Amino acid sequence: MAIQTRNKRKTDFSMASMSDIVFLLLIFFMLTSTLVAPNAIKLLLPQSNSRAIETPPKITISINKDLNYFLDGVQVNEETLKAGLLEKLPRQESTSIRLEADKTIPVQYVVNVLDIVNTINKKYNTKHKVILATSPKR
Repeated sequence: MAIQTRNKRKTDFSMASMSDIVFLLLIFFMLTSTLVAPNAIKLLLPQSNSRAIETPPKITISINKDLNYFLDGVQVNEETLKAGLLEKLPRQESTSIRLEADKTIPVQYVVNVLDIVNTINKKYNTKHKVILATSPKR
């Protein structure tokens, strides 16, 4: 007497659930990547046609439309800006400093930053340079 089992095990694997998971992960990462803001300081940069791209700067100074100074994202006043720069430039020969200034601020605030860097250059005989960040013209 030959007895056969009715419940046979299948060796198939359904990929439908796996593709659903991959699709949901893709949507999740797409949504979360758009929420990440690279600049915490809102700036409207001046526009320029120049394409000079510098190596990543070691220091970033920002001036927003409320005329506040930021040194690497930390709000400082004009006096502590110089002390902060001296602390971040530990006897280096030359460093590129990126200046992100809102296009609505008076030029005097940009000149104040340039004067601080030039004073440091003269005092310590260094060659730090300030690069003005711009956005491309449309």
